[in-house]
Amino acid sequence: MRHIIIAIMAVLMAGQAAAKDVLSGASLHEDVARYASFGLHRFGSPGDRATADWIAGGMKQAGFDVSFQAVVLGRQYVVEQASAEAAGTSVEATPFWWPPEDRASFHLAAPLAREGDVAGKILLLDLPFDRGAYLGPNHRAAITEAAAKKPAAILVMIGNPADERFAYNVTQEDAPWPVPVIVVGAKSRALFERALAAGTPVTFDVKGHYERDVAGRNVIASIGTGRGPTIVVSTPMTGWYTCVCERGPGIANFLALARTVAAEKWPAHFVFIATAGHEIGHGGMELFLKNGAPAPKDTLAWIHFGSSNACYAFAEGARTDRAEEERYLVLSKSAVALTDEAFARVEAKRLVTEKQAVGELRDVHAAGYANFLGMAGRHRTFHTPSDDLTTTGPEILEPVARAFVEAARKIVERGDAAFK
Repeated sequence: MRHIIIAIMAVLMAGQAAAKDVLSGASLHEDVARYASFGLHRFGSPGDRATADWIAGGMKQAGFDVSFQAVVLGRQYVVEQASAEAAGTSVEATPFWWPPEDRASFHLAAPLAREGDVAGKILLLDLPFDRGAYLGPNHRAAITEAAAKKPAAILVMIGNPADERFAYNVTQEDAPWPVPVIVVGAKSRALFERALAAGTPVTFDVKGHYERDVAGRNVIASIGTGRGPTIVVSTPMTGWYTCVCERGPGIANFLALARTVAAEKWPAHFVFIATAGHEIGHGGMELFLKNGAPAPKDTLAWIHFGSSNACYAFAEGARTDRAEEERYLVLSKSAVALTDEAFARVEAKRLVTEKQAVGELRDVHAAGYANFLGMAGRHRTFHTPSDDLTTTGPEILEPVARAFVEAARKIVERGDAAFK
């Protein structure tokens, strides 16, 4: 009798597992929480490696053929510890990529200065928040001009909605700054303004090191070879901090679509690619496009899960239960009608472009893929250490995932006609 009961329970549990709605907010939030549990997701970090293993395992379990594609980037700077201290109060800091190679670790105590003769001092520099994700020419010029004044280091605050340490995406080709550039959150502004007024020294304590030929991995998963047209689905895995709502919802969407495709045996050839190295040069996507991606002429559509797909908005500092307003559907012109239909219930601005897409879709578009759709945005704690599990939830995750599945289903059902 005991064996019979155990067998019945096993069957019931298997049935419950099979019936699990992978597009439910609860299921999606579980995946976001799992991603968050890996901690820092910077390229080459333990969190990066754990994320790739987890995604690969989930795709294999769903029934995909899975492989890793080695991604080797020429350099990465690893921060072990960084702080800025004034008048006995210490705050966490972030070195601004890329730091001088001979100052990967350093200790410095010097007075602050904002103007005048700043040689040998720490220059206090405010940079406006330009609402971008990539280090642009204006900020590059401001830091270069400041460094030309020969300060010992530069203390930077970048205005952003969270008043936190903000990081910009950079490239492998960017030259190191001539002096250390250290970022602190604007929430600590009063501490450093007092030090400036009183002439109190500020102390930087930074421990870090450069690594060369840093190894990471793309996760490539395919299913349905020979079944029908080829559809590519992509999402980045890495970022500056824990990037819970920057990356987590897109990865949850990615996994949910994969599980749906496999469970329902859609008649199409799907290639799923989770890329590494997003924050320091899009290295993973660049590699995949050169070696591994189906040719544009053989690809019916490219679907991309970019940043901040389902993050809470904030009004006067309080979270609201609606999604962040700064969210975009990024589309080829051919995909407008399809997305208007599938995403009718998802609040997102349309960004239709033929010249330049957003994020990694820029690379996809530049490579000649004619039909693409994706979602990307920014949220209050974007690119800061405060991007944690409080920034998203089941009720705003689910509509986005269901809309993407609906769009993908229509592409499979309609083929080329989906883009007419």
